[in-house]
Amino acid sequence: MSGHSKWATTKHKKAVIDSRRGKLFAKLIKNIEVAARVGGGDPAANPTLYDAITKAKKSSVPNDNIDRAVKRGSGAEAGGADYQTIMYEGYGPNGVAILIECLSDNRNRAASDVRVAVTRNHGTMADPGSVSYLFERKGVVIVSEGASDEDTILETVLDAGAQEVNSLGGPTEIICEASDIVAVRTALQNAGIEYDSAESAFMPSMSIPVDVDTARKVFVLIEALEDVDDVQNVFTNIDISDDVLAELDA
Repeated sequence: MSGHSKWATTKHKKAVIDSRRGKLFAKLIKNIEVAARVGGGDPAANPTLYDAITKAKKSSVPNDNIDRAVKRGSGAEAGGADYQTIMYEGYGPNGVAILIECLSDNRNRAASDVRVAVTRNHGTMADPGSVSYLFERKGVVIVSEGASDEDTILETVLDAGAQEVNSLGGPTEIICEASDIVAVRTALQNAGIEYDSAESAFMPSMSIPVDVDTARKVFVLIEALEDVDDVQNVFTNIDISDDVLAELDA
């Protein structure tokens, strides 16, 4: 059950960097608005909204901004946009598979901005279905650093549907089926174990080991995509060894 997820480690480190960007607030607010539109404005009855609000609060999004997003999404306040989820597929340097998840109210703008970011950074766009089959939608819950030890976390979430518990050298990552996210985070809450985030993500079924040069180029591509306003998440199937990660950090 236990292992070391290199990509999750890298994503966590990137999340710390991203938290300094104002764009992160906008993406989190958009998540809240969409969740409220789809499932209603009551977090107690809408688990997706509950998790979106929790993540926003962990990232220090002001409560007023969160409340207004909930009202816009639920229709209690005017001004909400009609955001649609759009998935794009592509290849990065050396054939690395990339899935790009967007929330946009303008499909043409999203497609154009994503294409520019990909083609200018050693990537190519791919036909629908040519990359997505390499990924599975999973639930990912990140437990806060120091919240509990790995054995206790594993014991807490095993019966709730956890499939993997990975130490990230600080935080702990729990992988489950997307349908088990609520059960896993509820088990943590009942045990008094604090978590940072609980959301669905696309996990690669097969990873590609990469060298330092390729990893660096892939990260440049990911950052270019994450700078696109309509892009919410970027998923790849790169596998970064400890040696490559150490060299990148240096």
